[in-house]
Amino acid sequence: MLEKTRLVNPKQVRNQLFINGEFVDAQDGATISVSDPHDLSELTQIAEAKAADVDKAVAAARAAFPAWRDMNPSDRGRLIMQLADKMEEHFDELTELESIDTGHPIRDTRRLDLPRTLLNFRYFGGLADKIDGRQVPVEPGFLNVVKRQPVGVVGQIVPWNFPLMFCSWKLGPALAAGNTVVMKPSELTPLTTLRMAELMRDVGFPAGVVNIVPGYGHTAGQRLAEHPDVNKISFTGSTATGRKIIEASSGNLKRVSLELGGKGPNIVFEDATIPAAVGGSAFAIFHNQGQACIAGSRLLLQESIADEFLSKFIGLAESIKIGHPLDPDTEMGPLTSKMHLDRVLGFLEVCAKEGNTILTGGGQPSDPNLKNGCYLRPTIVEAKPGDTVYREEVFGPFVCVTRFKDEAEAIELANDTQYGLGSGLWTNNLQRAHRMADAIEAGMVWVNSYKRVHPGSPFGGVGQSGFGRDLGIESLNEYTEPKSIWINYDADIPPFYPRS
Repeated sequence: MLEKTRLVNPKQVRNQLFINGEFVDAQDGATISVSDPHDLSELTQIAEAKAADVDKAVAAARAAFPAWRDMNPSDRGRLIMQLADKMEEHFDELTELESIDTGHPIRDTRRLDLPRTLLNFRYFGGLADKIDGRQVPVEPGFLNVVKRQPVGVVGQIVPWNFPLMFCSWKLGPALAAGNTVVMKPSELTPLTTLRMAELMRDVGFPAGVVNIVPGYGHTAGQRLAEHPDVNKISFTGSTATGRKIIEASSGNLKRVSLELGGKGPNIVFEDATIPAAVGGSAFAIFHNQGQACIAGSRLLLQESIADEFLSKFIGLAESIKIGHPLDPDTEMGPLTSKMHLDRVLGFLEVCAKEGNTILTGGGQPSDPNLKNGCYLRPTIVEAKPGDTVYREEVFGPFVCVTRFKDEAEAIELANDTQYGLGSGLWTNNLQRAHRMADAIEAGMVWVNSYKRVHPGSPFGGVGQSGFGRDLGIESLNEYTEPKSIWINYDADIPPFYPRS
């Protein structure tokens, strides 16, 4: 029934590369099959970009850069906001396509994914004519001004877990600042990005300003990262791949920003409002099937309330409705790919070897309608700090529970990780909230909430979670270079050091 009520046929989405304002085949004719995570059937085939295609896209972006840089900033902003308007006109189509391609429940793509995408484009569209510099007070007779100028051609590599939203996170500030872009979406979930390219052309973005080249990381991504005519690379993905990006970027010393893995501590104190903490902790790990770098995947519970909390938390997890992503009642859909499902299932084997206690979940659902897809039951595991599932990013609906005695131990456990991206804590003690927020080594701390984002607030991490920031004014700084200009306006000041 759900198949018959689809608004969009993935096979009708433009499936070519988008270069210099046109959809074109890959130069060698290569294609990639895109699968439906619900049943692993083929949704469509898309063109596969390789090095030669990336070169062509970079050349188009380079040619388009001067005119885009010199365009009236308000006109750049107007185009970005018109893109948001056009995407909103196609709201139902885009949310359905995102759900089909990624496995996100339609309730999430409608309430979160696309609304956040639109908000972000509108925010940075509004900032395009507000990127200003400053005057520095220097010695008399000189005027020193600092301008912020676009870096040039930007390569952006977008992950598979939130394709539409991450497109806006990266495109919004880069375009507002006057850069041109070559974007490589994931080969697993490229469809909404390609559809967005059509809409960008419809609203009048100049040819070459944005180029979309889906392909594999080791070919298209590698070439984009090492390309001598790319001035900056922005990457969201795994820490292991982030290291390769840094190595590839060294040829021309291009600027790099990396948003990488996480192992977020989510801390519940004995004075927390338990029902709110239970619901918020479930959202922290089970939203989007746990496929989020900021997921609250380490649940740290104060001993005095751990049993009460777990009773409610396990009950909530077991009540989550797993189903087809287009079913409006579905609360958790499939993982995005068979490859990733197998990886997450591998951690269950590790749990068995290391003696971890699985409190609930631990396998695929029994529903025969879901047997061919990438579905996994919400899984809660008790783990110690030295255990593999405590230390490594699982990236699934999989949370490890560890108990602590007091605030000092909570801080020690929270910071016992190589990562430092998202973190959360639940308490009604204001002083404790401030102490913990200061002490946790992470780029983001949520208090009595989790996974809140806004385009005005910077998003990023420390340690093995990377460097640089998406969102906020801080992201505009990632896409601009400060230029210091000195003007001697006093004719009596010689332009050289006097000899006496």
